[in-house]
Amino acid sequence: MTQIPRSALLLGLAGVIPFAWGALTLVMPSAMSFGMEAFGPRFVGPYVQLFYGSIILSFMSGVLWGFSTKADGQMATMGYVLSVIPALWAFFMTGGGPVSAATSLIFGFIGLLGLDWLFWRYGLAPPWWMALRGLLTALVVGCLAVGVVL
Repeated sequence: MTQIPRSALLLGLAGVIPFAWGALTLVMPSAMSFGMEAFGPRFVGPYVQLFYGSIILSFMSGVLWGFSTKADGQMATMGYVLSVIPALWAFFMTGGGPVSAATSLIFGFIGLLGLDWLFWRYGLAPPWWMALRGLLTALVVGCLAVGVVL
């Protein structure tokens, strides 16, 4: 693996902020109060994590779709088919309350990491991809786990 480009790393880490903020508001009542007053109820606790998590899984479907354009024939077809799984997962599996939805998102992000690895293994993702995705997945899953455990 090669070094993660600085811009990709910084943007990826910035993308973790809503997950971390949601976890923080769950464990710190003062952060929850501030968030409710400053941003409203949709941008605190599990609500921000679940909504944003569904968006990110859908975004990552688009990333994988883009990687699929580098392939030909059956590999491209398989890439396109696999690339829609994270978005469909987010759509169908994030109902049933915050704990159930967060648990589904955790499994969705872990499954996405498997797809990331597959696309990387076949040379469709950049050489540094798994270093970035492993880090971001660990951070996101950790933040989502706060909502599941509490």
